[in-house]
Amino acid sequence: MELLIVTGMSGAGKSNAAKVLEDIGYYCVDNIPPSLITPFADMMLANSEIEKAAVVIDARVGKHFSEMVNVLDHLKEQKVNYKIMFFDCADDILIRRYKETRRKHPFSGLGLSLSEAIEKERELLLAVRQRADYVFMTSQTSVKQIREQITSLLLGNVNEGTSVRVMSFGFKHGAATEADLMFDVRCLPNPFYIDELRPLTGLDEKIKTYVLDNDTAREFKKRLLSFIDYSMPLYCSEGKSQLVIAVGCTGGKHRSVVFAELIAEELKNGGYNVGVTHRDITK
Repeated sequence: MELLIVTGMSGAGKSNAAKVLEDIGYYCVDNIPPSLITPFADMMLANSEIEKAAVVIDARVGKHFSEMVNVLDHLKEQKVNYKIMFFDCADDILIRRYKETRRKHPFSGLGLSLSEAIEKERELLLAVRQRADYVFMTSQTSVKQIREQITSLLLGNVNEGTSVRVMSFGFKHGAATEADLMFDVRCLPNPFYIDELRPLTGLDEKIKTYVLDNDTAREFKKRLLSFIDYSMPLYCSEGKSQLVIAVGCTGGKHRSVVFAELIAEELKNGGYNVGVTHRDITK
């Protein structure tokens, strides 16, 4: 039985993640105290019909969340096969979401301001975040993109090797803060300044040709893919479960998309479990 522990900052997207997990076959339970994780895992192991289960646990349990580290240690001692999926988001985005939805933060009853409540929650969750196998930063991510990322990650065999997520983004829309490796391709020719190319994206052949058909881009491509081919086995040997590779250009629509697709293709040819997303392609 595969157990997935979903946690993270309130307002970062855990509820949406739970819906996705249910859709792809996970038995999900939301908002239980850490002390019940072990009995839940035992119950799932005893049920031969359930192969994949997920528990969502976060600051809503209050002071009981401090038990999480001990519970995780116990699960490890019992050789329970579990992974931790952590959802995070920039503070200013969390504050905006709370204002838009008018929902209360779990710590709002402690007499704290919203920013203080978020800071307190970060401190509470820090030790678990450091143990997370998968970290999703949702500051600039839509619900649709979260669904795509989770589906791409989990429908592959995450127990074998390193699962890689390649993403394109635009620096003007914010950096890809979840990236383990980040490459900047703003040094290459920009199709944005060609009127007939501006409406297209890096998925179109005309854009690919414009971006890649020059000596600078050919040399850049050769060196970048060579680095990827060299470094991937090193990350795998360290036991990294998930690697996020981000490629950025100015707007996230042309050059970064071209190179994200190239990297994804290179990794797929190398036998890696790869998903690719284009965060800002429609902006």
